[in-house]
Amino acid sequence: MENVNQAKMIDRYISLVIGISYLLLGLAGFIPALVSLPGSNASYVPLDEAAGAYSAGFGYLFGLIPTNFLHNIVRCSVGLLGISGYNNYTTARLFNRSFAIAYALLAIMGLLPFAKTFFGLMPIFGNNVLLNALAAIAAAYYSIVIPAKIMGVNVSENI
Repeated sequence: MENVNQAKMIDRYISLVIGISYLLLGLAGFIPALVSLPGSNASYVPLDEAAGAYSAGFGYLFGLIPTNFLHNIVRCSVGLLGISGYNNYTTARLFNRSFAIAYALLAIMGLLPFAKTFFGLMPIFGNNVLLNALAAIAAAYYSIVIPAKIMGVNVSENI
């Protein structure tokens, strides 16, 4: 019984860690000093010069990760969902598994030429592919494999 409770707490903590990480990443995207245009010291594209939803706030977060305003809003939303999922084991488990699947799909989409801008809405190419893939792998590992090992069951039984 103690192992089951420990496995449930791991799921909850993973949800919290993902939530806090993505909320901070999303909020960092709204700070102009942390977002730059590629190949320059200039900050993100100003709203009055933005031609559409994609270019609004476009830039590279920390000079590495392509982002725009919509992407920052999505990251903040995912972060808040993860933090709220921490309250209950069932919602934490649902969040972790949904996150792993969704971000694995986003990583694959970022590799495809026709979907690398999420159909013209937000950039998911470049270092976003690596970020999304690593986040999906970590979420899947820590929410499926580790709890199965702690409970002493096969991974296939924990899915």
